[in-house]
Amino acid sequence: MINVDVTPDAEIHIHRIGRTGRADAQGLALTLASLDEMGAVGRIELLQGMESQWAKLDTLTPTPGGRLMAPMKTLQIVGGRKEKIRPGDVLGALTGEAGFSAQQIGKINVNEFSTYVAVDRAIASEAVERLSQGRIKGKTVCVRLMG
Repeated sequence: MINVDVTPDAEIHIHRIGRTGRADAQGLALTLASLDEMGAVGRIELLQGMESQWAKLDTLTPTPGGRLMAPMKTLQIVGGRKEKIRPGDVLGALTGEAGFSAQQIGKINVNEFSTYVAVDRAIASEAVERLSQGRIKGKTVCVRLMG
């Protein structure tokens, strides 16, 4: 696990990084910290009863396979609860007419005016194209790839 910031609440931070090694499993948690976050780091060290191990960012080396990439990408669909869109509607559009498998689709979050859906990185661009050409609940929707 790599944390890009230090949670101000030491107990929450320790709980978060504790997920990397459950049931006697081993895990590694890295936290990127700035000088402004040293107070929070100190509280974490006190709560854990041990000092942190430090490395300068420029001493870290990439993995042999290149950059680590998240397995999923996020699509934003313009349309949400106000348009009566439900997660099942989005899943149905992606697995029905668009032709993707349910295993390629992740979390679907429907907000008031927009919907976010995680899809397998390998199909992300194609999913945008197919959803843009298809329909959700009988309506044409605008879809874009986030990040």
